[in-house]
Amino acid sequence: MQLLRLTILILLATYIASCGPQRKVSINYIDASDSTVLNDTVKISEIKIQKSDLLSIQVYSSALDASVDAPYNLLASGGASTGSTSSSSGSSGASAATGFLVDENGNIEYPRFGTLHVDGLTKSQLAEIIKSKLTTPIELLKNPSVIIRFLNFKVTVLGEVSRPGPITIPTGHITILEAIGLAGDIPLTGKKNNVRVLREIDGKREVGYIDLTSKKLFDSPYYNLLQNDVVMVEVTKAKLRQSDQRTLQRITTVLGIITSLTLIYNIFK
Repeated sequence: MQLLRLTILILLATYIASCGPQRKVSINYIDASDSTVLNDTVKISEIKIQKSDLLSIQVYSSALDASVDAPYNLLASGGASTGSTSSSSGSSGASAATGFLVDENGNIEYPRFGTLHVDGLTKSQLAEIIKSKLTTPIELLKNPSVIIRFLNFKVTVLGEVSRPGPITIPTGHITILEAIGLAGDIPLTGKKNNVRVLREIDGKREVGYIDLTSKKLFDSPYYNLLQNDVVMVEVTKAKLRQSDQRTLQRITTVLGIITSLTLIYNIFK
């Protein structure tokens, strides 16, 4: 009988523990605003080239004969084609696309011009450097145009999202909202108000936080993602409580079985 009373007390304590207060979970990304314009100026910082970036560099001129441009679109060192921008769907590495790979010193080997230090430059800055070399001190090409693209620009979304993993971005620009969308959105069990962004700049790693429910979202330095950023979405306490409740339910079931067996034993002993 003492065992029965102890079992009932344990069941009662388990039930009370599982009935804790439920905290409201935010389901919206941006708080409602009275104005339809949150910010009249959209600032998009141009992405800077980093080590291990894979670049497509294409040179064109006003010459009617394409063979005039060909010497400046030859194979780079290592056999990577400067003019190819083809890549496999969903791929993020150099094996699926060809181009200029920025080495550990921040350099690329460019045909006719040799070593160019590109680490820390924007695409437009590098394009101006190449155009300058094509026109001065000798005009090698008439009215040259230089088109540069990132071939392995990617971000990674981890944690409480529908499809975690790396995301390759062909345009070279993505916001955190777009990345979350491509990862299948954050379910109700994920924290939208405290998303972490792991970023590496100039060889140093930093961790930033961004609130996807705030109207100040667009002012955050982590709203526009950089290449190789890692976005981490945490689980809400509500989901953790659900997990705890499932564990308590299993314990309750086991204790119920023990109680039933105890009653049967007391009846037939």
